[in-house]
Amino acid sequence: MTHATSQRPSGPFREGDRVQLTGPKGRLHTVTLREDGELHTHHGVLRHRDLIGLPDGSVVANSSGHDYLALRPLLRDFAMSMPRGAAIVYPKDAAQIVMQADVFPGATVVEAGVGSGALSLSLLRAVGPEGRLTSFERRDDFAEVARGNVETFFGQTPDTWDVVVGDLAEELPVQYAPGTVDRVVLDMLAPWECMDVVAEALTPGGVVLCYVATATQLSRVAEYIRGTGLFTDPDASETMVRGWHVEGLAVRPDHRMVAHTGFLLTARRLAPGAIAPSVKRRASKTSYGDDDVELWTPGAVGDREITDKNLRKRAREAARAADGARLAAASRDAESTTE
Repeated sequence: MTHATSQRPSGPFREGDRVQLTGPKGRLHTVTLREDGELHTHHGVLRHRDLIGLPDGSVVANSSGHDYLALRPLLRDFAMSMPRGAAIVYPKDAAQIVMQADVFPGATVVEAGVGSGALSLSLLRAVGPEGRLTSFERRDDFAEVARGNVETFFGQTPDTWDVVVGDLAEELPVQYAPGTVDRVVLDMLAPWECMDVVAEALTPGGVVLCYVATATQLSRVAEYIRGTGLFTDPDASETMVRGWHVEGLAVRPDHRMVAHTGFLLTARRLAPGAIAPSVKRRASKTSYGDDDVELWTPGAVGDREITDKNLRKRAREAARAADGARLAAASRDAESTTE
């Protein structure tokens, strides 16, 4: 097993490594190196064996003389290119989740659901070798894809990570005693359904963070948290990233930007029996009826479906990538033994 904080593999490329190739016109290709593997494009053929043994950051020409830059993917690159069963948490949001939830080395963290494992990677790095991440996922097929992606990135399944297939509301009290969880991250359609067990599991001062896609979800979970009387007043935000073109004196914003992907809402667990000071606000419409609740059902807020055939394909891709990562890890272990 390997710790989640193990450094990203370095040194020469090995068979089984994931490598990001940047070719003509900046197009990216991510491959798992095989001795007999080849990358075929309309620009020619690049043999994997031409990369094996070269250092990170090398440039190799393909059969037509076109140059390709070879680099091991960063976490953000890997998350964007890995096989997906469910929609991923984008890097810009994962970074904010780690900061706003204050995920620290040694923390005990719970996340639900695991999706394709993109957020799990960031949380595992943040909790470090002394922490613990438990990921809950209702669907075993999604959990399978996530396991493959995490194993691919770290080379082995981190011993700081557990995946529980089941409903968080039912399984969280089984896995953790009251007041023993430092942070809870909820990436689900109806996080308010789990808020009572989350409140019980969190230690006083612990943080719950909800990642939701729509304003109606945001409204309902905020009002539910307020209604429990067990948390501080929730704080909501979204993150937008705008790139810039910088070339000589031509400095301007990019024409495209990564705008809304989701809302982040955080609140902290109060001590037992504590009552938070009231927050003075202007009058607003905080009540809602049956018609409003109907707008917050999973179907209405856009429950994403993926076909079984497509999901099986993603699971196979994740498994193949994990096999490559194990091969590269075994090669590194053999090298360290002979040194």
